[in-house]
Amino acid sequence: MQSVVAAGVAAPVAGQWQRLRDWPRRRWFTAGASALAIVAFIGLSTAMIPNPVFGREVATTWWAWPVLVITAVLGGLLTATYVRDPAAPRTPGRFGVAGSLLSYFAVGCPVCNKIVLLALGYTGALQWFAPVQPLLALGGVALLGYALWRRLRGEIACQTSSAA
Repeated sequence: MQSVVAAGVAAPVAGQWQRLRDWPRRRWFTAGASALAIVAFIGLSTAMIPNPVFGREVATTWWAWPVLVITAVLGGLLTATYVRDPAAPRTPGRFGVAGSLLSYFAVGCPVCNKIVLLALGYTGALQWFAPVQPLLALGGVALLGYALWRRLRGEIACQTSSAA
């Protein structure tokens, strides 16, 4: 069996993902609520979910929905890893934030993004930014997956025995 060494402690690679089975209900509730919140926030603000507040100039691409679902699942699970014992040390991560932002820009309308529109103009956003969005999606999902993997690895590697 492959193992990962962190802080001098070996943790089985498969055990990191199996650790999800041992989560208490409040973690699963947090994961589900966070995933729904991510879908609502990204879906509404990028107008993937039609609403009266935000509009979209370019139709949603076929791959944007799977990216949104994967982002929500990974983001929800990642958020749930922060629900822990209050006495446990906290290790903030940046990969999850970076992955979420990349996914957000990936599924958004290329000409509705004011930063892209100012930098590239309308034509540039369609010709240069729109083709890059699938790569942003892959990068965002990869960063979220990596962040979750690191958080789960830390849960196993940081466990100590209470032998007296």
